[in-house]
Amino acid sequence: MTAILSIDQGTSGTKAIVVDAEDGTVALAEAALRPAYLAGGGVEQNPAELLDSVLDTGRRAVKEAHRPIAAVALANQGETVLAWDPGTGTPLSPAIVWQDRRAESVCAELAGHAEHLAQRTGLVLDPYFSAPKMAWLRRHLTRDGVVTTTDTWLVHHLTGEFVTDATTAGRSLLLDLDTATWDHGLTELFGLGTERLPRIAACDDIVGTTRAFGPEVPVAGLIVDQQAALVAEGCLAPGTAKCTYGTGAFLLANTGLHPVRSSAGLTTSVAWQAAGRTPYCVDGQVYTVASAVRWLQDLGLIRSAADLDALAAADAEGVLCVPALAGLAAPWWAPEATASLTGMTLATRREHLVLAVLQGIAAQVAALGALVARDLGRPLSRLRADGGLTRSAVLMQAQADIAQLPVDIYPYAHATPLGAAALARCALDPALGLEAAVGDWQPTTVYEPRWSADRAEEFRTTWAQAAEACAAKGEHS
Repeated sequence: MTAILSIDQGTSGTKAIVVDAEDGTVALAEAALRPAYLAGGGVEQNPAELLDSVLDTGRRAVKEAHRPIAAVALANQGETVLAWDPGTGTPLSPAIVWQDRRAESVCAELAGHAEHLAQRTGLVLDPYFSAPKMAWLRRHLTRDGVVTTTDTWLVHHLTGEFVTDATTAGRSLLLDLDTATWDHGLTELFGLGTERLPRIAACDDIVGTTRAFGPEVPVAGLIVDQQAALVAEGCLAPGTAKCTYGTGAFLLANTGLHPVRSSAGLTTSVAWQAAGRTPYCVDGQVYTVASAVRWLQDLGLIRSAADLDALAAADAEGVLCVPALAGLAAPWWAPEATASLTGMTLATRREHLVLAVLQGIAAQVAALGALVARDLGRPLSRLRADGGLTRSAVLMQAQADIAQLPVDIYPYAHATPLGAAALARCALDPALGLEAAVGDWQPTTVYEPRWSADRAEEFRTTWAQAAEACAAKGEHS
């Protein structure tokens, strides 16, 4: 048996695939989820809906596959937390989503420790990560039960175990980056010193067994969604990088077995843990990508993302967009920043605005790529890309032009669950090796830069000035 049920439990939906080593992806089931956006920066999900979506999509995918599965793999959101009763598995709070900003007060109190935290954990002190949200939840919602990331709760329902994986633990601000173990000094710093923390497993560990989807099978391949995509796209050597274009954009680059501390405002995390080795990655985030396209749709400028290429102008005619519609992440870390559209005249039309938004997304990713290169000590040679918006040739060409890098489009729509499945396959057959488990792939399209280096540099410089202005304005407000 070689078929793996791999489940990607995400923010806006849960996706389950059954992937067979010989036949590829043989079944797919999806369920939409709608986080609740609250006043004051709150973003919550109903834990019961998360669990139901995992069980429902998994069972539908297994039924559709018409074959037995050998293991279940699970990729998760990374930094979403909840409190729950470890005796019954009952949720004791909503799931506080990674986008939630209500823990800013916790971070403000610990601002003097930011440099220490960066050195110990590789992360920036920001509500994006798990520990500030855990501390906020304990202060404002409940002191009962345990407080963990959602993966631990979901795996407990599947297996009865109390476990997380090294990549998820690495997104918490509680993990010693060098040893990939919990740092009890950091748990004390966040007021979480008395908390029961889950066991940290490698991504290729079998963490338990489940009967949730049929006959009893092992559960393995636990990993954060973006690191799973890094694995699937074959970024297994230092210096290789990928960017996922979804609700936001996430650029990750493999730095090898040495945990580089970013000098450029990026974050460093465990890339995966397998075969007794712990490679690391640096990463940067763009908060609004598909969400910026939805904004264009809400304004009536486009009907759907499928219209982007037909409606985008060939040239923006000087219109420039910084799409900071939900703040700016790395390297500015300016959550209060707002978006800007400049350079408009009476001759400006919607097609110019559409192109400017796409170029603004590409410019922010290009800025991250340059910072990654600084941390690596050498420029990226190319960028691998996945996610729904890679279907926009205009966006991908803009990415190649502005970053001055070839962009290789990943041929499969399910990078995250495919990466988790590869790690589960390694758990079942430790002699296989991750490279063999991932397999080779060829890009569906390669976008080569068409702009001159001078034109690209001039655009990046002008755009960076506009982004700095947005960040400064947000800080001032």
